[in-house]
Amino acid sequence: MQLTFLGAAGEVTGSCYLLETADTRILIDCGMFQGGREADGKNRTAFNFDPETIDFVLLTHAHIDHSGLLPRLSVWGFRGPVYATSATNDLLHVMLKDSAHIQEKETEWRNKKRGAQRKHSSLQEYAPLYTVAQAENFLRQLKNVEYDTEISPHASVRCVFRDAGHILGSAIIELWISSGTKTRKIVFSGDLGQPGHPIVRDPAPIHHADILLVESTYGNRLHRNMSDTLDELVYAINNTLIDKGGNIIIPAFTVGRTQDMLFLLIDLHRAGRLGEMDIYVDSPMALAATDITTKHIALLDKETQEAMQWMDTNDKKPRIHFVQDVEESMRLNTIKHGAIIISASGMCDAGRIKHHLKYNLSRPECSIIITGFQAARTLGRRLVDGAKIVKIFGQDTPVRADIYTIGGLSAHADQKALLNWLSHFKSAPEKTFVVHGELSNANSMATAIQEKLHWQNVAVPEQKTVVVL
Repeated sequence: MQLTFLGAAGEVTGSCYLLETADTRILIDCGMFQGGREADGKNRTAFNFDPETIDFVLLTHAHIDHSGLLPRLSVWGFRGPVYATSATNDLLHVMLKDSAHIQEKETEWRNKKRGAQRKHSSLQEYAPLYTVAQAENFLRQLKNVEYDTEISPHASVRCVFRDAGHILGSAIIELWISSGTKTRKIVFSGDLGQPGHPIVRDPAPIHHADILLVESTYGNRLHRNMSDTLDELVYAINNTLIDKGGNIIIPAFTVGRTQDMLFLLIDLHRAGRLGEMDIYVDSPMALAATDITTKHIALLDKETQEAMQWMDTNDKKPRIHFVQDVEESMRLNTIKHGAIIISASGMCDAGRIKHHLKYNLSRPECSIIITGFQAARTLGRRLVDGAKIVKIFGQDTPVRADIYTIGGLSAHADQKALLNWLSHFKSAPEKTFVVHGELSNANSMATAIQEKLHWQNVAVPEQKTVVVL
């Protein structure tokens, strides 16, 4: 049996692991690389295997850096099933088509920009990684799995999906591989949530693994506690809307972070800490994603269920506007004050958020609130790192708005929470691989595991590392 690390090794995005046994080939996740100019090239050359030979895929959750290349895998010949929780599959029906739509639009823009050049050279047209039609065709391959229910996708394989507490439907995957009389257990943590995080339940504890892959997105730091985090959020909003008279722009993943922010704004209004608000959720799929969240209300934590009931029965509530068409989105850029605009993408590299940043970044009365991880080389990361000028649609845009980085709202566990989750193991795994983190973060996490849990055989694999298990 061997394991190949095809992505999210020494970096955060592109999560994909190839597990091969004597009689089956399995992919765990098939995510898109994000951030920087090289991401497109990495996505186009991500498969150093024949997709036709993959028997099935196990998917931890719906975020594009874990699921975004699944339609391309299908286009290239994969015909097997993809197993994920029912909530994840509901989200994929929205997210993958939206991903394809964004690719088609950006491809159209890039080809138009290069049109003059192509007339005088051999430059070829860009093509999307996959089209909307190809994404829709792929969706037929999805198979629902319920939490805590064992399935056997192959004669030699058993697996169980446990709640990872990251976003709706996110899962830790426990995988048992049998060969003759011997069975080995491999655990893929997926993305683990921070305990006490809004919307979702806390991550389920796992007690045993022979081989473990654990994420390390925030493996080198601690999040601010929730009380201080909410104080900072309240200050940023009141200072911007009331004192300075500007707008607030919140880049957010349409699935997970957008719903988190809506819940928090509603809850802070209920508590009297925020006044009347006009909240614009500007993402074509945000309404559908929020509807899916309410559909799976049994998976939500108690506080979120109570807030949803309050919204249903109370007239004095924040005004939430879900923006659907392009013209309505463009009209938001004429609003000069009093608006909270939540828009995708969460790392500011694509989608409608770039337009809102273009119109508000240069205004000192406005604020940008960063609430999630920003991968290296993304526009969001440049803002977090203090850039004074950034390029948006090829034009220099001065950064005069206040930039708030509110890390305590992250949907990823910090180092303390990761170590606490690992402490539930009754004995150390034979091998532990620290993945899904920038190299410095992953190395810090690996060191912490060795020093604080006294585990041996803890490694940070490089991309395309092949390990015989």
